[in-house]
Amino acid sequence: MTRRYDHIDLRVHSLAEAGPFYEALLPPLGFTRRVTIEGWLQFESIQPAGPADFFGITEMPLHRANGCRIAFWAESTADVDRLAEIARHAGAQHIEGPGYDEGPGYYAVFFEDPSGNRLEICHRSKGAI
Repeated sequence: MTRRYDHIDLRVHSLAEAGPFYEALLPPLGFTRRVTIEGWLQFESIQPAGPADFFGITEMPLHRANGCRIAFWAESTADVDRLAEIARHAGAQHIEGPGYDEGPGYYAVFFEDPSGNRLEICHRSKGAI
C-alpha cells in the first residue's frame, strides 16, 4: 500500500473569502490541477498513473474551526521557508515559525486559513519525531 489518504474535504465559512488563499497556497504544495465542481474549490495532484489525491474546499456558513490541524509535507527546510512566505502573502493568520519545533529535525510553520482552520507545513529529517 503506497497511498495513505485519498483526499481532504475542508469546510470554510466563506468560499469567497477562503478561495484566494487556497488558490495561492495549494499549487505550490503540489495540488496543481484545478477541478471544476459546483460549490467546491478543488485542486488535484498530478499522478503519473492511478487516481490523484486532492484537496477540496466547500462553503458551510456556520462552520467553526476546531483544534484539528492538516500538515503538509515539504521536501526541505528551505521549502518550508518558501511555502511559509507564500502562505503569509496569501493571507495566513496567526503564523508561528518557521522554525524547529518538537526538538531537532522537525522544522515547521503553523498558521490558520481565513476561516480559522489550522494548517502546517513541515519537514522532518531522518530520526525526527
